[in-house]
Amino acid sequence: MVSPIPPSLPLDLLERYGHSTHGCPTSISGVIGDQPFTESQYRLALEGVRDKPDEPIAVYVHVPFCHVRCLYCACNTTVTHSIEKVDQYLDALEIEMDMVADAIGRGRRVEQLHIGGGTPNHLNEPQLARLMEIVERHFSIAPDACTSIECNPRRSSVGQLELLYGLGFRRVSFGVQDLNADVQRAIGRVQSLNMVRDVFLTARATGFENINLDLVYGLPFQTPQSFQATLDQVLDLGPDRVACFSYAHDPSSRPHQHAINAAQLPSASEKLALFHHAVKTFTDAGYRWVGLDIFVREDDELFDAQTKGQLYRNSIGYTPLPAKQVIAFGPSAIGELGGALVQNQPDLRQWQKRLNAGELPAAWGRVLTESDRRRREAILYLMCNLQLPASSVADLDKEYDRLCKEAEHGLVEVSEEGIRVTPQGRYLLRGLCGTQDSLVDWGSSQWRFRVSM
Repeated sequence: MVSPIPPSLPLDLLERYGHSTHGCPTSISGVIGDQPFTESQYRLALEGVRDKPDEPIAVYVHVPFCHVRCLYCACNTTVTHSIEKVDQYLDALEIEMDMVADAIGRGRRVEQLHIGGGTPNHLNEPQLARLMEIVERHFSIAPDACTSIECNPRRSSVGQLELLYGLGFRRVSFGVQDLNADVQRAIGRVQSLNMVRDVFLTARATGFENINLDLVYGLPFQTPQSFQATLDQVLDLGPDRVACFSYAHDPSSRPHQHAINAAQLPSASEKLALFHHAVKTFTDAGYRWVGLDIFVREDDELFDAQTKGQLYRNSIGYTPLPAKQVIAFGPSAIGELGGALVQNQPDLRQWQKRLNAGELPAAWGRVLTESDRRRREAILYLMCNLQLPASSVADLDKEYDRLCKEAEHGLVEVSEEGIRVTPQGRYLLRGLCGTQDSLVDWGSSQWRFRVSM
């Protein structure tokens, strides 16, 4: 269990490692070295997937629409109320899936399907049905596949949730962020506890097997007392998973965040205290802390995988599934396939334009060398499983020396058996494992069970 007292971490470490990101990246250019990725490079990567026809794949679909932009948001999204614009997006999505399915082989087995955004449930019911029809026409979704979708509770209805369940989704994630009225007004996202509870209970009654709630810490007006109230209210609902993300204030690249007064944001040490409240609240209630910021029940497959040292993290999120090839669709969608990291054109119109011209819309990417691949796998293993056996330590390359230095601060332990993240180090795990590194941070926020809407 976690100590009830927040760990004492020097301010310089908090400044160096405490600035986690939240929300979808609009681009990974810069993160992976400003490397444009050509259509021919993308086709070559797809050939690598085609050459392994029996290997299961994961599919991520990015829906880039919201009915309003929340002020804290870092997602790649377009505010629209136009049904026609969404239909045009679905037309282009169908073209993209046609082209990709032709390249890798139609009917490939999908073991993980995630629909993220933006706000996927911004689509109306016929549009949601059409989206799934497009997916199922091009891929074969395994009977036991992990099928998940992100939903804004303010856009969820009984009929919509029943439709999503009927379309095959068994997992749903709702963006809650915070339940304090002052915080909600400051971030432009007002939703009452009663409304969130009604939507949650409706999803439970509908039959969803796994319900995740997203929270964000580091928002304006959050205090230990107010955030604790939100944590207690969320805990009372009994979600299967809770994701607790750090808000990153970056108005220079997200102009709408200028509407948030930086003077009202908690400091780095105050943010750490807020997250510690989350850790203590959920672990005291029997949840297990998995990876960076996910809390799950003890019988959850993610905790079981972490216990066995088998947890993995792809551009969708944490997973115990073997599918490491992620095929991504939609503007800004990030995938990993055939030994390459790839991101689609982030701009909706440019993404559509390229597809309508018969071109695959990859914009940024990186082909991994064998050294890149081994180093990335080692860092991800450490991030997911909180340890790295000695047999893989050499794959860290330059990261090993840096981690040895952090042992002096008590963040890791280095021994003949390998490297282990300490309980104190877990609070700075994202920075500790180098997620600003070009091989790791490329898809750190697209994922999961998660992207908040």
